[in-house]
Amino acid sequence: MWEALRAGQSGIATLQSLPVENMPSKVGGEARDFTGEIENFGPLEKMMQRNIKKGLKMMCREIQMGVAAAQLALHHAGMDASKRDPERTGVSYGSDYVVTMPEDFADGVRNCLDANKKFDFTQWAERGLTDVDPLWLLKYLPNMPGSHIAIYNDLRGPSNSITLREAAANLAVGEAFAIISRGGADAMIAGATGTRIHPLRSVHTITQEQVAPANELAPEKVCRPFDRQRTGQVLGEGAGAVLLEELQTAQTRGATIWGEVVGNASSCVVDSNGVADYRTAIRNVLVGALRSARIAPEDVGHIHAHGLSTHRCDAEEAQAIHDIFGQRKIPVPVTAAKSYFGNLGAGGGTVELIASLLSLRHGQLFPVLNFETPDPECPINIARSIDQSPGESFVNINTTPRGQASAVVVRRFDG
Repeated sequence: MWEALRAGQSGIATLQSLPVENMPSKVGGEARDFTGEIENFGPLEKMMQRNIKKGLKMMCREIQMGVAAAQLALHHAGMDASKRDPERTGVSYGSDYVVTMPEDFADGVRNCLDANKKFDFTQWAERGLTDVDPLWLLKYLPNMPGSHIAIYNDLRGPSNSITLREAAANLAVGEAFAIISRGGADAMIAGATGTRIHPLRSVHTITQEQVAPANELAPEKVCRPFDRQRTGQVLGEGAGAVLLEELQTAQTRGATIWGEVVGNASSCVVDSNGVADYRTAIRNVLVGALRSARIAPEDVGHIHAHGLSTHRCDAEEAQAIHDIFGQRKIPVPVTAAKSYFGNLGAGGGTVELIASLLSLRHGQLFPVLNFETPDPECPINIARSIDQSPGESFVNINTTPRGQASAVVVRRFDG
């Protein structure tokens, strides 16, 4: 991922898994290399490999991605079973609401067609439901990513599943941070998985939110956060996971420490008609996260914005950032990895957090792709060159269409 970010290489292309000829939006950030095969879950001991392989039939694609990300994170962190106390290791995992695939009901629906091939719901209980797999629901329950991760790895510590769409990732990290801070665990796997690329979920998104329509632009040019010519979000899918540990525990086992979580916050703001107030919600989480981290706006190296690439959300997010950081002598740089892969739903926040951690490690802040024309409604300092410094810390922001916002503050750890 870092090589792609540094090179300005987009992962957005023409959708392959959906019938784009019938869709107003034809591009997306598909995890094309993820097939759901056991090889996607990283190096595993034989028993673990067998257990996960057996359980794949009870996981839909986004749950598979979530479990795979967690297993890869544990491997990358060198946290095998011999190096963790199962009673003191837990899971905090986020997800979207998970939608059933139509084919899970296909046979049952066929059984309920009348002579004119119309669906007769009165037949469903006796003739339809009997042809639905009794375990189908287990493939789609949003608490299953965390459940699978805890069971496969024998993690008996605190466990929580957070279903709050795009805000879920930062909330999962914040929950893990809080649990460790109050002594409830020594280590927590935190992450999230989500998708906007799905036969039904894509329809939900396209009909309810601003999605970039098909146009003459190349797929990699369509997602343009904060640009005046932006036309909407791009559909995506993905998952990310990190291992959070109490500092002394990590140092004792010789772990490589990528950064230190020092603060977090959440907020939900809607008006009297239930319409999201992004500006107030994001402003609240910025104030709360800085207070939690005990730092001032001048101490933040960069902001990783939600950067959805929609007209209203980008403008209100930028204005909220300006409300808090606008008085700085040196403008805070703002980046947005969604310009590279679109909206991954709940999974996006963790992937974006990892992207900023990579920036801290390499001392380079990846630019926002396709930002060409500044928008007066977005009064922020957009990162435009890989040569810009990421600073010593960052704030990661996410929000949902319902006005739920979350933020996490992370700083470089130098020992």
